[in-house]
Formats: sequence, structure tokens, C-alpha cells
Amino acid sequence: MGIQGWTFLIVGITFAVYIGIAIRSRVKDTAGFYVAGQGISAVGNGMATAADWMSAASFISMAGLIAFMGYDGAIYLMGWTGGYVLLALLLAPFLRKFGKYTVPDFVGDRYDSNAARVVAVVAAVWVSFTYVAGQMRGVGVVFSRFLEVPVELGVLIGMVIVAFYAVLGGMKGVTYTQIAQYCVLIVAYLVPAIAIAILLTGHPVPQIAIAEILPRLDAISVDLGLTGYSSPFTDLSSLNVLLITLALMTGTAGLPHVIVRFYTVKSVRAARWSAGWALLFIALLYTTAPTVAIFAKYYMLSTLANRPIDVVAAIPWVQNWMQTGLITLRDANGDGLMQAAELFGAHGLPASIDRDIIVLALPEIANLAAIIIALVAAGGLAAALSTASGLLIVISSSIAHDIYGHILHPEASDRRRLLVGRIVIFFAVVVAGYFGIRPPGFVAEVVAFAFGLAAASFFPVLVLGIFWKRANKQGAICGMLAGLGFTAFAIALIRSPQIFGTAEPIMPDFFGVNAQGVGTIGMLINFAVTLIVSLLTPPPPDHVQEMVEGIRYPRVRRVSERVDAVT
Repeated sequence: MGIQGWTFLIVGITFAVYIGIAIRSRVKDTAGFYVAGQGISAVGNGMATAADWMSAASFISMAGLIAFMGYDGAIYLMGWTGGYVLLALLLAPFLRKFGKYTVPDFVGDRYDSNAARVVAVVAAVWVSFTYVAGQMRGVGVVFSRFLEVPVELGVLIGMVIVAFYAVLGGMKGVTYTQIAQYCVLIVAYLVPAIAIAILLTGHPVPQIAIAEILPRLDAISVDLGLTGYSSPFTDLSSLNVLLITLALMTGTAGLPHVIVRFYTVKSVRAARWSAGWALLFIALLYTTAPTVAIFAKYYMLSTLANRPIDVVAAIPWVQNWMQTGLITLRDANGDGLMQAAELFGAHGLPASIDRDIIVLALPEIANLAAIIIALVAAGGLAAALSTASGLLIVISSSIAHDIYGHILHPEASDRRRLLVGRIVIFFAVVVAGYFGIRPPGFVAEVVAFAFGLAAASFFPVLVLGIFWKRANKQGAICGMLAGLGFTAFAIALIRSPQIFGTAEPIMPDFFGVNAQGVGTIGMLINFAVTLIVSLLTPPPPDHVQEMVEGIRYPRVRRVSERVDAVT
């Protein structure tokens, strides 16, 4: 059986499992639809969180970024893993103690303001749609290569699948589906990495194998006129490395679809344990991604660089990916050879290879069995669909629960709110599909924009909302608007060719900071505005300040309640 046959079989089986889980997990109330009835175990929630967290950007695109950027690509490893630790230790237990359904729910109640709730809803929907665009593009990339359908049709297929189990099962169905998707994606990521490590070095542990391959890759890179692969600050300035890493870290801690996972467990203790389990499950992939990047670049430089372009074009795996439009061989200097700089876009030249194909193409490049190639395709789809479904739940809950249920029709029945939530998911899928067909960048880049927006909008109001009881609604509203507005405006100007179709960027960068890093500046603006406005306006009501103390010091509050009861 060929690659396409195996792909149809494995993808078909996994899709059948996802749909079966959704049918068995269908819900009939809003508690099940939004937070899975708060009955998920710590280990199960850890797996679901890992799948929700490890999106198409992690599975498909991160290794591609590291392969292209080398040392500088470590910003994604440091930012995303460090950000999850920040979320798990700094925010997750307190948010679970608060016991609401959504991030806008926390903002609205903590700051005692429906206006703050609405601003938080706008931010959540904006971040989620930006993020989900990258997931739907990832789905299209996988389908276009392995099922040989246009990217647009691949996105449509993904839309139908994710809409089915998200609408039917809500958060409960999504959670159990994500557990299955984690199992698929982690096996799909580790199996080819282990196989290639054995082929190249004889070591079955990829992280050990790179100690032998990395010096070879550095030497080949220098011989071909590139900078050493492990040389720092060749693609990004040290300032951008710092600011992008911070944006990814604080954006992670402010992502609504990850935060909501901690509302699905039974207790605060379970939230802490599920965070630990999730970190373990995430580390399995994140410690393997650099090895995949190194293996891929080593193979490509060894087999493609300095060879005649017509010979390169005749290589089977190159032919397969050229048909998707994700490889376009370029001969910038007209010498008829495939220069290394032309392969990876070094020295200001356009790249011939799309960054998003590195992980998906690696098993073909290494001549692994067709079943492994198909397994990687199924893993890529699992990663994209798991995150897309979590984001759709956030969009649905933000509009149906926070806007419709809290502001427009607070008297609405549970059944009515559930219906509105399902309708919102349907329309959200349509919008997500459109952005998946026309994304403003490659997968990980689009996702990085979402992290910047989350950092600039949610992280300050969550941190201050928990740890500074003086923060008030005026400060939160002004801070979120200032941070989100600045970041979105800066990204739009810097990425104007992709967003507005301009010939050149309206603004090349913001005083040396690129589009992925401006979220850190937006976050600092949010912190400053929230602090200043809060200090210049009246403090929150006493019951809000007592609520904040109850979230942070639950034992103190219980002791005081016992004293009051005795007296």
C-alpha cells in the first residue's frame, strides 16, 4: 500500500474515533458544554491540555522554524514552555479557585463590570480567531500533500470534522477527543524521530543523537556559505529574541483556551496536578522538536545543496511537495545550481522550501516506511484539530455565556444558552475556515501574533486581578484597550502586505522590534495603564476586595469565617 492509501486508512480510523467519542460524550447542559461538568481527572486533563496546547504550530511548524533559524529558533521553545510553567504556577490554581466558566467571566466578576466583560470577550474572540487561522492552515497543508486535494478543500474537510464534535459534545466531547488526539500526535512525532536517530547515529534517543549530528551540521552550513547552525543572533537581534520570548511566555499565560482547561477538573488540587501532568506530556514533544529540526536540515543540506536544480526537482519527495506549491525551486543567481541560501532564504534571498513542511516531509526525506509517513500526517491533523476545537469552545462560550447569558438575556434557560452556544460554534467554524484559507503568514507566525495579542490583553489584568486587590474596573478596561489596540495596530502596520495587500510594509518594525515581539510592549503598556488609572480612580468595592483575598488566601478566609461563626 502506498503513502496515500495508508494516509486514507490511518486518518480515516482516527477521524472515526474522534466522531465516536463525540457521539458518546454529547452533552445536554451548559456545564458539560463549557467546562465538561468539572469532572475530568488530573491525568486526563493533563493530556487534553497538552493536545490543546500543542497546536499545528508546535507539531507542524516549530521544528521548521528551528531548522530555518537555528539558535534563534529557541525563542519558541523557551517562550512556549516557559510560558506554560508561568501559567501553571502563577495563575491556574487561583483561576480554578474562582470557579467560573471563562476568562471574560473572571474579568467581569473580578472587576465588577459588564463593560470589562465585553472588552475581555472582544479580546478572547480576537485572539482565538487569530490562533485558529494557523490551525486551519495546518489542516490544509496536511490534506493538500497526503490526500492530494487543494488546500482550500483540506480546510473545508477539517471544518466539518471539528464542527461535528465541538457542536455535539462541547467541552466534554472536545476533552475526551483531545486525549485521543494527544496519543496520536505524540506517537506520530516520536516514532520517526527515533527511527531517524537510529539511522543516522545508531542511538535510539533523539536527544542523544543530536550531539553527534550537530557538529556535522555546523560544518556543512559553514562550507556551503551559511552561518553556523548553532551561531546565535543570526536571524534575529538580541532585542527581538528577548521580546519575542517574553511575548510568547506571557501570551501563553493569557491564552483563554488553555486557561479554561483548568476549569474542567474537580478541584484546585486537581488543577495543580493536571498542570504538572500537562508539562510532562508537553516536554515529550518539545524536547524532541530541536532534534527533528536538526535531522531535517542535515538531510536537506546534504542531499539538495549545490546540486543542479533539474536534478533536485526530479527527487520524488521534492516532486510531491512541489505539486502542493509549498516547494518552489528558485535560481536567484542563474547558475543552475540549488544554492543553500536559495533553499532556506539566507542572505536576503526568498526561500524555496516552506517552513511548514519540515516535519511532514522528514519521513519521506529519510525514506521511512509509508505507514510512518501516514502516521505523521494523522498526527499533524490531530494537533491542528485539537487546538482548533478548544479555540472554538472559547469563542462560543465568550459570546453565548458572557454576552448572551450574562448581559443580553440573563433570564435565558440553560437549554436556550446551549442552543446559542452551538449556533455560535457553527458560525465560528466558517470564519475560522476563511482565515485558514487566507492566513496572514505561515502557521507558527500567525500563532505568534495570537500570543502577542493575549499577552497585551489578558496577562496584566489576570495577574493584577489576582495579586493586587486595588486594581479596579476603570484600570482594567483602559489597560486592555490600550494593550490590545497598540499590539493589533502595530502588527497590522508591520504585516500590511499580508493583511492589507500593500506592496511594502507600512512600518518595517517598531523601533527595531518585529511583529512577533510587539506584544511584549503592548503588555507593558497594559500594566502601566492599569496601574495608573486604578490609582487615579476609586478602589473596587469591599466585596470585590474580599473576594480577591478569598482567592489568594482560602485558608485565612475559612479561619475568619469560623471566628465570625463562634462570635
